[in-house]
Amino acid sequence: MSRILEETDRLKALGWCGERVARDPVNQPMINNWVEAMGDTHPAYREGLAPPAMVQVWTMRGLHPAPQPDDPLHAMSAVLDEAGFTSVVATNCEQTYHRALKVGELLTVRSRLSDVVGPKKTSLGVGWFVTTESTWFSGEEPVATMLFRILKYQPRPQAAAASPITPVVSRDTAFFWEGTAAGQLRIQRCEACGRLRHPPGPMCPACGATSMGFVVSEGAGTVYSYVVHHHPPVPGKRLPFVVALVELPEGVRVLGEFLGESVEIGRPVRCTFVRVGGFHLPAWEAAA
Repeated sequence: MSRILEETDRLKALGWCGERVARDPVNQPMINNWVEAMGDTHPAYREGLAPPAMVQVWTMRGLHPAPQPDDPLHAMSAVLDEAGFTSVVATNCEQTYHRALKVGELLTVRSRLSDVVGPKKTSLGVGWFVTTESTWFSGEEPVATMLFRILKYQPRPQAAAASPITPVVSRDTAFFWEGTAAGQLRIQRCEACGRLRHPPGPMCPACGATSMGFVVSEGAGTVYSYVVHHHPPVPGKRLPFVVALVELPEGVRVLGEFLGESVEIGRPVRCTFVRVGGFHLPAWEAAA
């Protein structure tokens, strides 16, 4: 704790960090993208003015940012990481705008450490609240300020005997889970138009009928896509594990864990079932 307080005092004493220059000037194409996403139709934003709330956009550091050693938030986060407060969540952001920005202005931003408060007990775990203050400039003129606060906390340890996650059964999905218990991969079929769909639902998306039956899939398909799950922890599962989206010849795609050593898109797989709690979940393994 003393190390955290010492570094807090040191970083606060340093004051404002060096300026970071925006990668691009304020420009109309980026404004157009922003107002479209936000649904903002104010005519001024088509005529050379930028929405004030875009101020942080212009100095975003991008996907591969250059290091900024004197950045106070980065420096304080490193100290807290060292002390075991490795998880982070943003808690609030207060921005003040002095004027609207104009196309062609090139902004700079400077930040300083405002406060560090802790340790505090929260619902996420014990942690420290870190507040930084940033000011944006156009030339020498300050155009906006922001107070930004995060919580750096120690995540609660996972219960050793956490119960595995199991599906929720409804009227629409009961037939599917009855099928997996019998070793069948059932696909919902509309009794009116014959359309197959997965996951199951109460109404056919093609014709609107509510009379549903099912067909039993052969359980063979190819990997359409997949993810390797590393975080967060999943009760009852050892990380990492692979979740595959498999395309079946019937024309639907079904999710399930891939149980093999390696996976790739287009790989032939076949369905198997693993017991989790009181359920048999569909999973995939490499076809012979």
